[in-house]
Amino acid sequence: MEYSIQALARLSGVTTRTLRWYDEIGLLKPSRVAESGYRYYGPQEVDRLQHILFFRELGVELAQVKIHLEDPSLDRLALLQKHLSALEGERDRLETLIQSVRTNIQAEERKERMSDAKKFEAFKTQLVEEQEQNYGKESREKYGDAAVDRTQMTMKNMSQADYQRWTDLDRAILSGLEDAVQRGISPEGPEGEEIVTNHKQWLVLSGLKYQPHVHKGLGEMYVMDQRFTAYYDKNVPGCARFLRDAILYWVK
Repeated sequence: MEYSIQALARLSGVTTRTLRWYDEIGLLKPSRVAESGYRYYGPQEVDRLQHILFFRELGVELAQVKIHLEDPSLDRLALLQKHLSALEGERDRLETLIQSVRTNIQAEERKERMSDAKKFEAFKTQLVEEQEQNYGKESREKYGDAAVDRTQMTMKNMSQADYQRWTDLDRAILSGLEDAVQRGISPEGPEGEEIVTNHKQWLVLSGLKYQPHVHKGLGEMYVMDQRFTAYYDKNVPGCARFLRDAILYWVK
């Protein structure tokens, strides 16, 4: 079946303006364009739009969506299964947060004061679950179950102060990377050294037993694994590579 751009917009809930934008950036091209200039979309384009919307629901950047969909080894069934797994993970994450809010409401209704540790328990649990879902398989193969379990336990047992320090360091690393890349600073400069120092502290707080060769290995992974690259490059391309280069230079 073939759809005009207006019909596909009604079917999918996406505006015609968005569909035109997807066409301009090469994310979703129509199957044909009539002499009148009207765009028409066939079954393959409908399937592709479905995947695009799944990815967008999961917060994946458009540039990264395009990389996924243009992979020559793309398997539609496997991709749908991946979508399902990610959505189930998001459902579990929301359920954890919902339960946390319920607990807060119950405490307020009983005029009880919830402990500071309890307030942040849901966020730490959510963080651990997301990391296990996204990187657990690779991390366990690379570092072993014991090391990953130890890291997860450390994160779950973080004090409020450590959790705040951990999140502050993460923000400082990203901010420092984006500033350095935009200014064209060398990773071998003092800014690069400060970023690496913050990254080391962040790793230690995460529960990782610090070893220079492990730190360097993580740096390499940031540019080899597109998931890590997408995280660091989400606002400014080149941040993951800057971090890798700074780690290799400053970690002895």
